[in-house]
Amino acid sequence: MTRILVTGATGTTGRHIVSSLDEAGLRVRALVRDPAGASLPEGVEAVRGDLSAPETLEPALRDVESVYLMWPGLPVVDPRVVETIARHAERVVYLSTDVADLAEGEQATSYHQEIERLIRNSGLGWTFLRAIDFATNTLGWADQVRQGVVRWPYGQASRSLIHERDIADVAVRVLTSPGHDGARYVLTGPESITHAEQVRIIGEAVGRDVRWEDLPVEAAREALTAAWGNAEFVDARLRAWGRFVDAPERVTDTVERLLGRPARTFRSWAEDHADDFR
Repeated sequence: MTRILVTGATGTTGRHIVSSLDEAGLRVRALVRDPAGASLPEGVEAVRGDLSAPETLEPALRDVESVYLMWPGLPVVDPRVVETIARHAERVVYLSTDVADLAEGEQATSYHQEIERLIRNSGLGWTFLRAIDFATNTLGWADQVRQGVVRWPYGQASRSLIHERDIADVAVRVLTSPGHDGARYVLTGPESITHAEQVRIIGEAVGRDVRWEDLPVEAAREALTAAWGNAEFVDARLRAWGRFVDAPERVTDTVERLLGRPARTFRSWAEDHADDFR
């Protein structure tokens, strides 16, 4: 029987992937930093490992056919991770983001592009799940939601945020069915709605009025740089949100095509996470 290794196994999408694969009766191995502290289904094998230390991956990859790879934003993309996976596994499903393909020798503008290029050149069978931003990113507003006012830039920026369960369901489908080698799936929610509308929907899910207040861009830049510690990333986010005011973030039907049902709405996500905002 196929053994599947899931990295990020206790994270936002990984925990749902692990549970679904286990419920389907598949052999699942979870890569975790602390097996003793990992909360996993009883039948799942937990193995210690860390992508920042590629040498620790060898035990986790023994007898593995497929890998779900969630690579956190590490300071350095270490090619040894992909090389180690390629020595053991046959295919990898990589959680990427909405990036353009790179030509050989072209300069990468994100670590996702670098990792995709490493995977393409590895000899592995591969599928890229290019997910639009997660709806879970709006949990960053939780403290403000509790106060009744969310102050953030670009209230009219329209986003097509995706529910983490849809990413997990697509990953499971790709890991367990043929026909996905070489695919680059752009995954979005089923609609593009504004920041201000997202806040209103969260308030309705929580059961309280929550007001939006536009934060001036310069004030947002200063606050977000202090909070996130990366001025370049902050500027990139602000530019993107500014673009989404006039040109809403795109919506794809990829989730529906792959799963045979519509992607979950942002309202569905807010209702699932209402307690996180209370």
